[in-house]
Amino acid sequence: MKIFLDSSSFAKRFVDEEGSEEVESICFDASEIGLAVLCVPELVSAMNRRRRDGSLTQTQYALAKRRLMEDVRDADIVQLTTAVILSAISILEGVPVRTLDALHVACAVEWGAELFVSSDRRQLAAATQAGLKTRAV
Repeated sequence: MKIFLDSSSFAKRFVDEEGSEEVESICFDASEIGLAVLCVPELVSAMNRRRRDGSLTQTQYALAKRRLMEDVRDADIVQLTTAVILSAISILEGVPVRTLDALHVACAVEWGAELFVSSDRRQLAAATQAGLKTRAV
């Protein structure tokens, strides 16, 4: 199954938190994993925030970043194309969702995801409205 993960759900693979085991199971069962081009910079930013606030040590950060970069090599990275941007605009006009969340959903639609995984209720609602099957983690 083609699984598309937004940043909030994909982050659970690298930082142990509620839903991490579920995300691992979803990824293990996936035939393909899709990510928006925005995902890696968003995750590096979030991990650096946690490193700065002390909830992630430098060693934990380095390990999580290394694992992230290894996993990304096996994923399909969906770029911001004209079709994705037009889809995001349509999503933004239809439901109350943030810009980056709409771009993740639009990337999933463009990629042909069979399942969209997120931790964000509004983003999941937008994905459902865009015709995607969703799963909250």
